[in-house]
Amino acid sequence: MQSQEIEISILPDGRVEYTIKGVKGAACENISALLEQMGKVEKAERTGEYFEDDTHVDITVTGV
Repeated sequence: MQSQEIEISILPDGRVEYTIKGVKGAACENISALLEQMGKVEKAERTGEYFEDDTHVDITVTGV
């Protein structure tokens, strides 16, 4: 399982920036909704992970 984390930066002027990592697809929007309850959203950007398929599973089979 891939690591999931939220990177939060508090800027000198009091603004807060965050990046959600390791969450694919629209699942990150649920996390964003919780964080956005803390204040006004000035700008939102989706990372490349947002556009990745969150149902894809990699399976590797090796011979015995």
